Amino acid sequence: MELKTKYQYTYFIYPYLVEKEKYSNYLYGLLKKKQCKLKIFDRKKDVEIDSYFMPEIKDSIFWTLDLGPTQIKNYEKLDTKMKANVLSNKPSVFFEYNLQQDIPAKIGEQGGIFFDITKCEIICFSTGVCFLLIKTTLSQNDSFANVLNFNYKFRDIQSKIGHTKEYENIKIQTEKLNNMQNFSTFLKNITGQNLLAKQINLDTDRLITYGYACLEQNSWNENTDLKLLEKEFEKYYYIMPASEQTDDATSKKELVYKEKYLYYGFSGNSTMLLTSASNIKNYTNLLFKYENEQLYHFIYDLHQKIYLKKLNYEFSRPKSFIKAQYEFIEFARKKWIYEVTNDIKGLVLEKYYRIAQDLEDTFNKLKSKYDLLYKEYQIEKVNKHNKWIIAIISIIIIINIINIILKFK
Repeated sequence: MELKTKYQYTYFIYPYLVEKEKYSNYLYGLLKKKQCKLKIFDRKKDVEIDSYFMPEIKDSIFWTLDLGPTQIKNYEKLDTKMKANVLSNKPSVFFEYNLQQDIPAKIGEQGGIFFDITKCEIICFSTGVCFLLIKTTLSQNDSFANVLNFNYKFRDIQSKIGHTKEYENIKIQTEKLNNMQNFSTFLKNITGQNLLAKQINLDTDRLITYGYACLEQNSWNENTDLKLLEKEFEKYYYIMPASEQTDDATSKKELVYKEKYLYYGFSGNSTMLLTSASNIKNYTNLLFKYENEQLYHFIYDLHQKIYLKKLNYEFSRPKSFIKAQYEFIEFARKKWIYEVTNDIKGLVLEKYYRIAQDLEDTFNKLKSKYDLLYKEYQIEKVNKHNKWIIAIISIIIIINIINIILKFK
């Protein structure tokens, strides 16, 4: 089934962690880069974000919405070190990164899939969990098969795992990078070695994929065979190559949400949206909403998942229990219970995001672990306390015995 795209883009998301004691210095390093600029949201310009998220979430993530011209000017007057200190005390920070100034251009060889990197953003939370977002679009190519092949290849650009010949035959090229090996260097320049991610068992070899594709009307309309279309959609949200064979059970997949001319697909490592130009709103409205408020909603839930993994790691380290205990209680009290949005589509996405990221189960397992460790910690604390009491009583008894002996001499 040959499908043609009208519009498409894919965000590849790289999660990384910064140690809390180094967080301010990390922000300082970003601010020193000429390509990196603080992203400030504005209520007039970012109306959709302002109306999509609940107040508590806006205060947490989009605090710059409340900044007035005077506050922005006062911030700009600060030196770089002071800016980093100010930002490190905020719940989250957004940066725009101008890639074009950073990496020279080069035209690749013929026969490959050419793409462009049109946008880079860095999002850091005060928990030390950060994300690098890279927006890619295919250049002068309307084949949906190429979209499938490109996503399949690019998301494993960091992987050291061997792949099939079919994988190696997919060439992806860009005018922004000298060669694809430079991507790893670019990544390390922004994120560092990302050693903490490995310690908490976070997969950093495979990039998280967040994609949008709008098919031409001729490819998806009233006469389209939906069974064949759904097979192509399954390849899309499972990030398979175009040549992959699929089964007939797509419509029974749990993590698929459908409307007419609109399919969302969710998995632990991807969120993909396939639409049709048969509905004009799909490329005049949804096209932008998906990479704006819906994307940031996705990042918010990803942050929760990774932060819970980080706390789980901290609980496994005896010396970190007190600190992790406080952070977990604060998270449960302030973050976990708040609703993200009351937007109709946003409520649907929240349901699927949480299932795909296994948030409820992760939280409940961590809570059970915390309850067990807390009981052990309290028992240990009581035992230590009792040992001190016994020691003090023993000393008092010895002193009394000595006094009695001295008295009768």
